[in-house]
Amino acid sequence: MSDQSVTVARVQEIVAAHQGLEGPLLPILHAVQAAFGHVPEAAVPVIAEALNLGRAEVHGVMSFYHDFREAPAGRHVVKLCRAESCQSVGADRVAAHAQARLGVDWHGTTADGAVTLEPVFCLGLCACGPAAMVDGRLIGRVDEARLDAIVAEVR
Repeated sequence: MSDQSVTVARVQEIVAAHQGLEGPLLPILHAVQAAFGHVPEAAVPVIAEALNLGRAEVHGVMSFYHDFREAPAGRHVVKLCRAESCQSVGADRVAAHAQARLGVDWHGTTADGAVTLEPVFCLGLCACGPAAMVDGRLIGRVDEARLDAIVAEVR
């Protein structure tokens, strides 16, 4: 059995488990991403057909919600807040430093596969900005030195 047929079979199982829900597309996409670490290209036509949607509709939902990935992320995901509150206390400077330090742009993964850098619009730590999230853990008052320590920790 090829990798693609294993992927399609697993996606079909996930779809079947969620198809009875009202508005099942988002729960299905979340479950597929949890299973594979991303939403594989082969999953889109399976989901679209099962929900009687166009492939473009499924892709549109995936591209609208920034948490969905079309390719696997690095072993660690560093999200930096891009909202106005964090920008007002230096988030742009921290973001530029992160991109230079890691050698990647937004949604990029370092060459060693260790870190993926993602923008996020508000982590809810507005009073403690600039804010970051590392592998689901919130961190406030991130400056360049703290970012360097975060990167050293996850590498």
